[in-house]
Amino acid sequence: MIPPQPICSADAAIAALRGDDNQLRYYAAWWLGKHQIQDSWAVLCEALKDESYRTEAGGYPLRRQAARALGQLKNPQAVPALIEALECPDSNLCEAVIQALSAIGDRRAVTPLLNLLHSGQEQPYEALIEALGTLEVWEARPKIEPFLQHQSERVQCAAAQYLYLLTKEPQYIERIVRNLDHRNMYLRWAAMFDLGAIGHLQAAQAIIQATVPNSLKLLNLKRILEAVLDSDGETEQTKQHKSQFLLGEIDNLLIQL
Repeated sequence: MIPPQPICSADAAIAALRGDDNQLRYYAAWWLGKHQIQDSWAVLCEALKDESYRTEAGGYPLRRQAARALGQLKNPQAVPALIEALECPDSNLCEAVIQALSAIGDRRAVTPLLNLLHSGQEQPYEALIEALGTLEVWEARPKIEPFLQHQSERVQCAAAQYLYLLTKEPQYIERIVRNLDHRNMYLRWAAMFDLGAIGHLQAAQAIIQATVPNSLKLLNLKRILEAVLDSDGETEQTKQHKSQFLLGEIDNLLIQL
């Protein structure tokens, strides 16, 4: 991304976001999220209500970028503004907001997200189901199980990921693993990230054997390693065993790069 003019400081980025140049404002929102400038949360929340930058189709590019940036900041103070932004009819914005709320992990998002699931209207289901899994909203299970038969394979994988996190039944990992051999490259990549979010050694072994770039394998093995190290439900001996396995595989991939 090439900015219209350089932004070299948080103050400059915040000033640009409050300016009139839409391209520069978009870049400023990206810059603030990229550099995790915590003091920018309020001005990014203001950008969630922007009306001046719209596409011909009615979308809100700046609002979407502001939502992504707030997800990178993970600042709970942004949650009320993000929840309000869920009411916007721009489905791409709704997806970005859901992902931001998931990244922040604040329980205030649970009821609004469940309302979307129960609304009966089309939603960005992949992001929504993944967010409900991340927030451990297990009461949504009856509504999510039918998505295993959804026309979108990515939504099917999101449902399988949610159900595995809830039940720990390997059949749900197997649903995702099947997509690692899919003819569509993007579905293979999506399945890879779904497995990385699960944080299980069975998922790690599937990632290692998958036909995807080693850089993606590394990224997701590191995510699984972080999940293992953060886990409270295993003995130190088990965590050490899993960590050693993952570190060994990561070293092997680094050698091949």
